[in-house]
This record gives sequence, C-alpha cells and structure tokens, in this order.
Amino acid sequence: MSERTPRKLFQKLIHKYRVVLLNEETFEEVGNMRLTRLNLIALVGIVLFLLVAITYILIAFTNIRELIPGYPDAAMRQHIRTNAMKLDSLEYEQAVRDQYFDNLNTIISGDIPKMYMNDTSGIVDSHDINFRRSNNDSLLRQQVEAEEQFRLSVLDGTQVNRKLTDMHFFTPVDGIITGAFSPADGHFGVDLVAGPNEVVKAALDGTVTMSTWTLETGYVIQIQHDYELLTVYKHNASLFKTVGEKVAAGDAIAIVGNSGELTTGPHLHFELWHDRVPLDPVDYIVF
Repeated sequence: MSERTPRKLFQKLIHKYRVVLLNEETFEEVGNMRLTRLNLIALVGIVLFLLVAITYILIAFTNIRELIPGYPDAAMRQHIRTNAMKLDSLEYEQAVRDQYFDNLNTIISGDIPKMYMNDTSGIVDSHDINFRRSNNDSLLRQQVEAEEQFRLSVLDGTQVNRKLTDMHFFTPVDGIITGAFSPADGHFGVDLVAGPNEVVKAALDGTVTMSTWTLETGYVIQIQHDYELLTVYKHNASLFKTVGEKVAAGDAIAIVGNSGELTTGPHLHFELWHDRVPLDPVDYIVF
C-alpha cells in the first residue's frame, strides 16, 4: 500500500495533458501544447527563480533600493561614514585626555607617570640593526619596480619643476560647469554637463592606471601623466581604455554618463591632481 502510493503520485506527475486553443466561433483548433504536472511545477519554479533573481539584481545594483522604507540614501550613508570617523577620532582624543589627567594626578602624588604618547622603552640600539638585504627586501624591490611602470617622471627633476601654467591641456569635454572645485566640501574637481553621448577625451598624454566601476562614482578612469600629474574622469556611461594602455591628449577614453550613486544627472566629474594635491582645473584648462 505504501509502495503504490508514491508510484501513483509519480504517475500523476508525469501523466501528459494536452492544452488546446479553439476559436470560440468556429471551434477551429488554433494551437495546442502538451505538458505534465511535473513540467508545470518546473516551469513555475523557474519563473519564480527568475523573478527573485531580477528583483535582487535591481535592488543590489540600482538606486531602486533607496525606495525601500528605512534604507539610507547615498548622502545619508556618506554622513554615517563621516560620523563614524569623527567618533573614532573623538574616542582617541578622549583616551589621550583621560591619560593626561591620570598623569597629572600621578605627578601630584609623587609617582612616575606613564609615557602614554612618548613611550621609548622599546627603542632598539641602532648598532644592533642588521642592514643585510633579505629575501623579503628583494621581493619588495621587485614589487615597487613593477608599480613604477605607470610613473612617467621618476627621478626627473627638470620635469617636476616645469611650470604647469606653460602646459597645454586638452579640454576633456565641451560643456557647462555646474559644480565648482571645493576641497572644503570634499569636491576635488569640477562637474561638466555636456550633450548626450558626448565623448570624454584625455587631457594629456599618459598611461591608464585605473579603469573600473565603483558604487558611488560609477565608471571611473584615471590617467597618470608626466610631471607628477594625474587626471580622473568619473560618472561615465562606458569606458574605452583599460589599465596599462597608453593614451594621447585628445584620445577618446569614455562616454559622458550618469553612473554611480553620487550623481544627479548626466555629467562628467573631472579632477586634476599634482603630486597628490588636488588642483582647480579651471586655472589650467579652458572649458
């Protein structure tokens, strides 16, 4: 009895049915489809899986997730990160202050205070240091030399000292400046609004050191130039160059877009850096 029940159930699942479509007026057969209950269950399962996968992709990789009640938007997440860093700094300063007052109480009591900030008990005599090259040192040298392939002006003092005002920068995109350079607000470049599908061009000759996609700034491409110069192009719709490629001034490197969370419309965010210091592109480039 118990063995027949699963067999009957399986037979019901694989029993074939024919679904026929008839014309209501002429009763002419328009189409038909053969299926089983097992096929129907599998079809429904696949459809549900696809719906769940599509929903997950839309929520995980688009701004639709911000419509979910209680989910913070990009600005709120930025505030959370900023507050977390400030809180960490505040905790450290409070620990230093508490140790300072403890040291004052210890000195007043006639005891030796703890050297909280200037503990030199672990200093090693320089005569005991062995300067022989180790295997790790050789590996580090190889790693640094590999990274320096993108640094176009290594140990070239004449290039670094060259005046930036004498250089000719190619305009990355023809557009209107809607966001000015403001380091105090964390805006280390300018925002340029251009026409749809406008091509983004390299400002100078150089080597692509980054070509990727980020959650906040979308498609980003970064180029290392001579004289310790670096240009960054953010919020692109697509990228034309990959890491390691050489580009010339005026070469097409991307398409203006609206990718990333920190954007309010199609535009190019352009940054100009010199020796790790951000510069106002308006002072060097005519837009």
